[in-house]
Amino acid sequence: QDQLVESGGGLVQAGGSLRLSCAASGRTFSSYNRGWFRQAPGKEREFVASINWSGSSTYYADSVKGRFTISRDNAKNTVYLQMNSLKPEDTAVYYCAAGRKYGGSASGLNDYDYWGQGTQVTVSS
Repeated sequence: QDQLVESGGGLVQAGGSLRLSCAASGRTFSSYNRGWFRQAPGKEREFVASINWSGSSTYYADSVKGRFTISRDNAKNTVYLQMNSLKPEDTAVYYCAAGRKYGGSASGLNDYDYWGQGTQVTVSS
């Protein structure tokens, strides 16, 4: 029963911060790329950030560069997304994912095999 569970979402005012966590159970995902995606109402799921198995490479969507930071703790089988300077347009359900991809940014939906259930982030103005 391999699964990913997000936590840390909530309601925050514009300019505030949140830190999302994604804990894994079942198999160990230390050798997997990890990613964060988000989906707003009426929109398709979009890439936010990714990190490779060792944490040596990270990628970000242009919309979050300089504001969000992805990190991982393989000893805890957990990935994080630190979100600063939040904007109303960041409002969405945020999903974490795990998958195997050799090379590239791991920024596509098809790069991932395991998905969490999502956590709601709402940024008010």
